[in-house]
Amino acid sequence: MRNFLDELNEAQREAVTTIDGPLLILAGAGSGKTKTITTRLAYLIDLGIDPASILTLTFTNKAAKEMQQRALQMIEHTPYPPLLCTFHKFGLLFLKFHISRLGRDNNFVIIDTDDKKRILKAFKSDLPASLIASEISKYKNSLITPQEAIAAARLPNFKTIANIYKEYEEYLLENNLVDFDDLLVLPYKILENDPLLCEQISQKYQYIMVDEFQDTNELQYRLLQKLCSTHNNLCVVGDDDQSIYGWRGANIKNILEFPKKLPNAKVIKLEKNYRSSQKILEAANNLIAHNRSRLGKKLEATLERGKEVKVLQCSDEQEEARLIAKRVKELIKEGVKASEIAVLFRINALSRSIEEALNRAGIHFKLVGAIRFYERAEIKDIISYLRIIANSQDEFSLKRVINKPKRGIGKATYEKLHTAAKERHISILALLQTISYKELSKLVGAKNAKTLQDFIQKLQYLQDKAQNSLDTFIDAFEETIALRKHYASLPDGYERVANIDEFYGMFREFVKENPKSSLDDFINELSLESEQDQIGNEAVSIMSVHASKGLEFEHLFVIGLEEGFFPLTGDGCDIEEERRLGYVAITRAKKELTLSYVKSRFYRGRRAYLEKSRFLGEAGLIPTSIKIEKRASFKKGDLVKHKLFGIGRVLGVSKAGREFKLTINFGGNKKEILASFVERV
Repeated sequence: MRNFLDELNEAQREAVTTIDGPLLILAGAGSGKTKTITTRLAYLIDLGIDPASILTLTFTNKAAKEMQQRALQMIEHTPYPPLLCTFHKFGLLFLKFHISRLGRDNNFVIIDTDDKKRILKAFKSDLPASLIASEISKYKNSLITPQEAIAAARLPNFKTIANIYKEYEEYLLENNLVDFDDLLVLPYKILENDPLLCEQISQKYQYIMVDEFQDTNELQYRLLQKLCSTHNNLCVVGDDDQSIYGWRGANIKNILEFPKKLPNAKVIKLEKNYRSSQKILEAANNLIAHNRSRLGKKLEATLERGKEVKVLQCSDEQEEARLIAKRVKELIKEGVKASEIAVLFRINALSRSIEEALNRAGIHFKLVGAIRFYERAEIKDIISYLRIIANSQDEFSLKRVINKPKRGIGKATYEKLHTAAKERHISILALLQTISYKELSKLVGAKNAKTLQDFIQKLQYLQDKAQNSLDTFIDAFEETIALRKHYASLPDGYERVANIDEFYGMFREFVKENPKSSLDDFINELSLESEQDQIGNEAVSIMSVHASKGLEFEHLFVIGLEEGFFPLTGDGCDIEEERRLGYVAITRAKKELTLSYVKSRFYRGRRAYLEKSRFLGEAGLIPTSIKIEKRASFKKGDLVKHKLFGIGRVLGVSKAGREFKLTINFGGNKKEILASFVERV
């Protein structure tokens, strides 16, 4: 085979050349995971396997694009590239071809989280829209229908949410909208209800690879089972020690139990680390060794021993921020690029003191995870316009912008149009395109009729522009709609106009790189954007540990290493996931790592006096007289399942030799069971 195999270490080479059957590549942090996946992809094609029969699924567009570029660079020629995309992009492509099997048109519109909350707010509930959105997402990812949710609801709040879920689903169906969860739920339902199609799709994709497998949820795993229903050529790549998304549904059991669930599954461990110095890896290995729920591996450094990991002790958050800003300034003076420096925290609220200190020091920084670019009002307005230009059935987007910039079309006028369109069984835009001026004047008044006719002419002009040439479309769009002029008149107009200019520049770049794409293609790419896809290279990064996953920095500072802050403690906290977060944070560092803790911190309106984090001792960075024992993976209140006694709730946890003993209430029948004999529900 080609010489690209010569660049791999022994474990990587074995992973690349293992083709048939289920394979788990357990890839430690910095172990060349992406290189292994892309080389395996190139190897498959080099063997003569049809690229159309290979499917690789990732979690971010950025990762998918990078992998495809690197894989195609390794091979001399291929008739067409294999499909390499995110789970949600695969769901989108699938639905474009097969949503008709659910009796729906394929000109559906994808709504994002902000759109979803606006829809839910319209149902007039006292409950926060974010809570309702979260619960609906849980229902969908558990494949629970609105009817099942209503039947199962016992508490008043959950009855309310279940009923809103029903109204929400009806609204989506009526307006041909799909939310992010639907991009996975609907394909699964189609494949579940159509065994013949399921077989055809599975036969089409004979070789399936999944990146970041530890982040998959139950629905994604079940979708993978459908895709592999006619074969077992499933290669999953991940790291159980970096499973940090349990709070949003990721199921660590998917990776932990992969070798058990798939007969003859092969496990290959990538343990050689090419990112961090030995000292940094020692701290990471020491820390994660305290977790019980893991497959087990140990990172080995290929680089020098490096500097000792520094533990910074400060009196309060002000001193912590000042000392870090001082060190950042020194690094930049020494020639270190700002993009190679980052400050991480477990809790977002801790960023304020760091932001202020960097501002005072004149250091340019970016806060990753603040208000996202695509969620800003001015950007949402542009996207809504683009949606209705691409799809005149999209009344959800029309409602947002029919009076932006202000043109005197209020809520009452919109409701009149909506009612008239509904009576004729057409969309509002179709109504405005076909109704006479006389009829329209009678409906909404002469002034509004003239305004609306002018509005519809502008949209028709832009629709023609979009179909004929995207090269000059965005200039014509601004000239016609004048959103820059509208936002420039607002108090914070400068910032908003800068955001609009950024968006327009991005649109031009997309057209330049994708000359054959349509406006619809651009909109779909926007809908699938992720937070990390927007990280640039121009400043020191400040972000949560969660946001840092997949990134690396030469010089790293992790603040807030105090009990209650990192790790989070209390009801509902999973200490093993907290420890995995600590492991992720440490392994982002390449050359220099500083872990910081304070004696007191001002938080939520009061000053708290704190204990240093247990993680510092577990990582072997500070002397400790406390013997740190491995902890149970279960806690009081957990729902568990026993193969004989069924489902019960944990009432207490106690030590039993090297094991943990659980006191469990099985429907009024209390039992004491060893932890290894039950599983979390």
